[in-house]
Amino acid sequence: MSTSGVTLRLLDRADKQILKLPRAVKGAFFDFQHKFRTNPNTTGLKLQQLKGDHRLWSARVNDEYRALLLRLADDDWLIVSVKHRKDVYNRLSYGVNQVTGGIEYVDLEVVEDSILGKLPGAPAHTPATPEPYPPTAPGPLPPAPRPEPLFTAWSDRQLTELGVAEPLLPVIRTLTTEDQLLGLVEYAPQLTGEVLIALFDGASYDDVLGQVTGPVAATEPVDPDDFAAAAQRPATVVTTTDEDLRGALESADFGRWKSFLHPTQAKLVERRYSGPARVGGGPGTGKTVVALHRVRHLVRQLPPGHDKPVLLTTYNKNLAADLRSRLLELGGEGLLGRVEVSHVDQLALRVVREAEPGNGKQAIDDGQAVREWRALLDELGEDTWDPEFLHEEWTQVILGQAVGSRTDYFRARRAGRGKSIGRAERADIWQLAERFTQRLDRLGRQTWDQVAERAARLEMGREQRIRNIARQREEAGGLDNIHLQDGSGGWLRYRYRHIVVDEAQDLRPAHWKMLRAMAPRTSDDLFLVGDTHQRIYKNQVSLGSLGVNIRGRSAKLTLSYRTTRQILRSALGVLGENTFDDLDGGTETLAGYRSVLNGGLPAGHAFLDWEAEREGVAALITEWDTDADSAIAHEQIAVCVPTNQMAAQMGYTLKQRGIDSVEIRSDGPNGSAGVHIGTMFRFKGLEYQRMIIAGVTDGLVPREDVGRLRDREPARYRHEMQRARSLLFVAATRARDSVDIFWHGNPSPFLGNSWADPGPSGR
Repeated sequence: MSTSGVTLRLLDRADKQILKLPRAVKGAFFDFQHKFRTNPNTTGLKLQQLKGDHRLWSARVNDEYRALLLRLADDDWLIVSVKHRKDVYNRLSYGVNQVTGGIEYVDLEVVEDSILGKLPGAPAHTPATPEPYPPTAPGPLPPAPRPEPLFTAWSDRQLTELGVAEPLLPVIRTLTTEDQLLGLVEYAPQLTGEVLIALFDGASYDDVLGQVTGPVAATEPVDPDDFAAAAQRPATVVTTTDEDLRGALESADFGRWKSFLHPTQAKLVERRYSGPARVGGGPGTGKTVVALHRVRHLVRQLPPGHDKPVLLTTYNKNLAADLRSRLLELGGEGLLGRVEVSHVDQLALRVVREAEPGNGKQAIDDGQAVREWRALLDELGEDTWDPEFLHEEWTQVILGQAVGSRTDYFRARRAGRGKSIGRAERADIWQLAERFTQRLDRLGRQTWDQVAERAARLEMGREQRIRNIARQREEAGGLDNIHLQDGSGGWLRYRYRHIVVDEAQDLRPAHWKMLRAMAPRTSDDLFLVGDTHQRIYKNQVSLGSLGVNIRGRSAKLTLSYRTTRQILRSALGVLGENTFDDLDGGTETLAGYRSVLNGGLPAGHAFLDWEAEREGVAALITEWDTDADSAIAHEQIAVCVPTNQMAAQMGYTLKQRGIDSVEIRSDGPNGSAGVHIGTMFRFKGLEYQRMIIAGVTDGLVPREDVGRLRDREPARYRHEMQRARSLLFVAATRARDSVDIFWHGNPSPFLGNSWADPGPSGR
């Protein structure tokens, strides 16, 4: 056999298996794949065909472990598993899935052992002497009812049509509990697990066919004997290069999903859209992964050059920095060199400063702006209006709708603002808004809303000039107007060809107007990802009214790659029965949102006061550190609290107990080593193995002043309560392995019965 140009691939399922092996075996495996690529017939590898199988081979990794490989063609090999030598001759099954056309591999003995481990402790038996009922109900006990198998409603044919691996059907027919199902899912091919979980969670056959199976189905007839063709299909997820393999071995399973692209996601990434498109989905469904791969896909379509015609943007500096590092990891400097990565306020500020070089005003956030409103009202002796209400009216109605005069404000729509105000009150508010802007000018300050609104006006004016030039050129039969070229319009170009937006639900109306004007209105212009259930700011918008028409170009991701089923259920309980918008005037739900990951139940911890609660957090982290099975790097532990002051106090307590911590600021972690601490707002877009949410106390979550709005401003009260729920939902779904909720006094009303307190413990 020729040994030049040997192709060695690693099946995705084997990749995950290798991560669980001892460190020494991982190192031996990395050496093995080098030797195999050089010469598979090297004596030390002991490459041999398994008895009774013409395609499955084994090769020596070290004294104890063997690699199992499928021979796809003469010099094309696929590693499907790495096993201890005693397990090489288990009952193994492999084949080409008739629905997806991808290669699937199953160790039937491991699957069956996994399910047996989920069975109830003692087998049912009939006692030799029947035990009587109490005297009031004499007679023998009836036999316990046999549990109903989970999938009796679907035939074998239906399950295989949905993509379930046929060799697993006999095992699937024995499943009677969720634990058994999750035991199977851990070792089953990916599509099999997703289909069974969806059916178990209540989805219909047609829903699963359309939402789970359809997106990954092969587009051409599948030859079950053509393994070489199967290896090339998206459904066969493989690692091929040394760099990919090293990354898989070193990243650990936690970070792996951040760059993994599911075939369903790949279709969204590679699709050509006739206009703006949107991808939604719950936390951990890979929306940001889709956005990053979409950027890479768009860059690959560009002609050669050194410009940056693709914009990747999000709502804050912290997330923009994370996107930049992940994009660099995905495609290197070559990819990053063609992409502008900027948070949207930074982008707006740059636009304003380009147009107004002398504008040196300091930009202030919403909290500072509300304090300025309060100071203005105090100076005027005005106690009629609430400063937060005035700030929201100014930003959402006056600035949000680009209202330029008092007359226009009298006519402005105030949908969703709740409190109805008459003409005289509008006149009063308009006068206060004018005084407020004058006050900011005098102080040399501007709010981010003002920056966004000014940038939107500038970009919309630029777009109009570009369109005028195009119209004049068209009227002139495609010829440029030499006088026009000599003027200010000849050099005008759209800033970007493609714009990709992450966390779209938190952008302001003015941001959307600005972005819409920055790219030509053509195919693949705007691509946005987001989830309104995770909106943590007050920027509720209807994209269609802002010129971003996504109708007919929306898709939803439903499978969480990060959050376990147990955490997911509790987190969804936090959202309650509220309805959420879809960014375009309709409603959106998390129906069908599910996870195939299994883990422990979230835990609640009650304390008498805040000091005791902080001590409890320190004790829990210390307990993890001293338990070899639960010890992890402190950088994968986060402590989330409601306020900055509480974050500082928590950091002080941890330091006293010998636990280093890192503060999460607006631009990311302030340091590299230690437990991450910050407010709930700071953790948006981040992930951790263990999440502690502290201070989840009534009066803090939600804030006490929100309750005062219940009777005075019911609509605003509902919005504030929904936003507070979303903030806790976001915090709870940052975790992969565990979530612990701490409170003192009365727990937040959002918790309900979703979080169990394990009982008093030194409180």
